Amino acid sequence: MRRPASRKPAKALAKPAYFPPENVLTRILPPELVGQQEFEQYHFIGFDLSQANLAGRRFSECLFENCNLTGATLANTGLQNVAFEGCKLLGLQFTSCRDMLFDVHFDRCQLDYASFWGKVMPNTRFASCSLLETDFTRADLTNAVFEECQLRGAIFAQTRLFGADFRTAQNVVLDPEQNEVKQARFSVQGLAGLLGKYGLVVE
Repeated sequence: MRRPASRKPAKALAKPAYFPPENVLTRILPPELVGQQEFEQYHFIGFDLSQANLAGRRFSECLFENCNLTGATLANTGLQNVAFEGCKLLGLQFTSCRDMLFDVHFDRCQLDYASFWGKVMPNTRFASCSLLETDFTRADLTNAVFEECQLRGAIFAQTRLFGADFRTAQNVVLDPEQNEVKQARFSVQGLAGLLGKYGLVVE
């Protein structure tokens, strides 16, 4: 897979906040929607979609709240300005999603072992998320924010991190020589994760 071409980051989209009352669904998908391929302005609450096959479906301006999507199939799935709040997203292969208009938001989510390999996702915000061993190899995370996130074992390799904000993230380890980190922001406590390869001690 080719590395995504460099481009000027688009303006961050606001998280979806309006949903028609009939599109606010709790736990169960109505029978008439089971075969539906496109969902626009839907709010899914408390759904168990673990191991679900979401391949080829398109979600636009949607919110998943307190849902479990662990192990779901995302091959050619469209996620266009989609927010996840309080969701379990363990091991999800976001790298398989459609590139066109890919835009996601994460708040209080479990994203351990997920993969964003090669995804172009500038301005993405991760807030209070667990990202243990999450793979960001070759992704474009220009101006991304990792607010109060746990990044132990997260993989950054040939990743664009221009202006990314790691100031409140924990256990960030990345090689400045193998990633593009100009204007990225780190706290003093986070410097150790950048200097580890040099055998330096930061006190």
